[in-house]
Amino acid sequence: MRRRDVPPRWDRTMQQRLARGEAAALGELYDRFASLVHGLAHRVLGDERAADTVTRDVFAHVWQHPDTYDPRQGPLRSWLAALTNRLAVQRLRTTETAALARGGPGTTEDLERKVRHATVTARADYIVQSMPAPLRAALELAYFQRRDYRRTAADLGVTDEEARRRLRLGLQLLATAHDAGTPGAPPGIGGAA
Repeated sequence: MRRRDVPPRWDRTMQQRLARGEAAALGELYDRFASLVHGLAHRVLGDERAADTVTRDVFAHVWQHPDTYDPRQGPLRSWLAALTNRLAVQRLRTTETAALARGGPGTTEDLERKVRHATVTARADYIVQSMPAPLRAALELAYFQRRDYRRTAADLGVTDEEARRRLRLGLQLLATAHDAGTPGAPPGIGGAA
């Protein structure tokens, strides 16, 4: 295994502790990632109670099946985000399908569009939230002030072309991730507003 492929020590240790059934490990994991999990679930579902339920379900799954996380496949944070997205989308499909069966508005195509939109938004939100603080700050400035890429290049210590590329990608992510709210209000990065 190349050095780059070696999972972070904390992730490996946490997985091992969970596999041994250490309740303190679950508490530590919850303290570290509950806001991420809840925020992503809320982003997909748009409902506080449903996000609470998904958050409980995610950590219950981790506790009951710690072996489903393989540190060699990527960071624990990413795995939790993917698990959260999967469980939240399942819940969204279940509740929306039940509403359609009761004669609620919409079609199955509307439901699939809603699921795709929620998933893309949550994924963009996760990516933006995972960005280093200086890059995220530069993107937010560029988003709201139409900041010049040359200034961003100087701030980040990269070439003008690299700054332009990062800003273009980052602005797309920010536009996808932020809540449609009051004009001029900061984007709702990180899930629940």
